[in-house]
Amino acid sequence: MRKILNKKILIYLVLGMLAIVIVVPVGWVFLASLKQNGEFYNSPWQLPKSFYVQNFIDAWGSAHMGQYMLNSFVVTGLAIGLLLLLALPAAYCLSRFHFRMRKVLNVLFMAGLFINVNYIIVPIFLMFVDGEKLLISMWLSPFFLNNIFVLALVYAATALPFTIYLLSGYFVTIPKTYEEAAYIDGSSYFRTMVEVIFPMARPSIITVILFNFLSFWNEYIIAITLLTDPNGSKTLPVGLMNLMKAQNAAAEYGRMYAGLVIVMLPTLLLYMIVQKKLTQGMMLGGLKG
Repeated sequence: MRKILNKKILIYLVLGMLAIVIVVPVGWVFLASLKQNGEFYNSPWQLPKSFYVQNFIDAWGSAHMGQYMLNSFVVTGLAIGLLLLLALPAAYCLSRFHFRMRKVLNVLFMAGLFINVNYIIVPIFLMFVDGEKLLISMWLSPFFLNNIFVLALVYAATALPFTIYLLSGYFVTIPKTYEEAAYIDGSSYFRTMVEVIFPMARPSIITVILFNFLSFWNEYIIAITLLTDPNGSKTLPVGLMNLMKAQNAAAEYGRMYAGLVIVMLPTLLLYMIVQKKLTQGMMLGGLKG
């Protein structure tokens, strides 16, 4: 009994230390975003004298963080939509049906898990440059670079292996009796997939949406590589880096931390909204399996 109690105390201590390590920096950034510029030259742990919301107004308007956030929402939403449109049917077919080339396709998708997209971004960029030259030679407008829709397509394509892997693992745990009952009632394969299997796979779908939202929203390397026009559309992480460089040079630290909060806030709110449903859904999914 005493060993169990000591083990629980140790676990709570470790969890408490991890919580402090995470919460304190995030809280500090929120407080720093409300400070006036002169307050940064005092103690870094000093509380702000007042809530200086002008930092957020300047970051949102003057630094164009509002436009960058809109671009990020468009890119992330479009990428997740394309990803689910491709990954859900693919994962369902690979996990529920037996056909030729099934093993080969599974191996190819699994191999994609071991490819770091940051290592192949240069070939992707060069391929798009050649595509731009081809379009220009055909008297057409450039399309592949500085296009947030193409960026969303790249995001969806690079996240496809992991998403199919995760969804396939969940689809396998669903008993086939549900599909057989639907077929007996005259349901088609497509209708069974959409109206029977997908609602039952809601926990894994929510997990996929959450993980990929965080990944796409915070992605920087692909965005800065494919969005090359200094005056063109930028996503929020790229805009934040530009803001940090500008505000460091101008010593406007409050505006810089306000930009950081603008980047963090959507992901924090999403996790707070989805976390309870995600936990409950995963527990139900475990019981079904």
